[in-house]
Amino acid sequence: MALIVLSKEAYAALAAAVLLLHFLFILWVVFDALLAKYSLRLRRLHLVSLLWGIFVETAPWACPLTVLEDALESRAGVQPYQGGFLLHYLDAMVYPNIPAATLTIIAVAVCGLNLSFYAWRFGKNVWRS
Repeated sequence: MALIVLSKEAYAALAAAVLLLHFLFILWVVFDALLAKYSLRLRRLHLVSLLWGIFVETAPWACPLTVLEDALESRAGVQPYQGGFLLHYLDAMVYPNIPAATLTIIAVAVCGLNLSFYAWRFGKNVWRS
């Protein structure tokens, strides 16, 4: 099995791509209940994504995308950040000086709000039938 060795710039570009993917996934989890209402397939994918988001935020280990980004940054010669994606990027940019537990509670609450939207729609459809 051959090992592919890339340049530091290539690893940095891959890390940036994973960062973008991570950010897009968070946007999907937070906002796409609105778009997913038009497609059963998207609703199912979004529900799984919501449950995954809650699990990752409350589990004692890191998100696989964070682990991948850290590994790529290490190979690029960049010091990987400590903690999770939300703490490193969103907390630093949007919510400075908010404790990690508070940020986790907010993230889980947003996912819970999305789940309650689904429960409301499901209840509305059940009673209409």
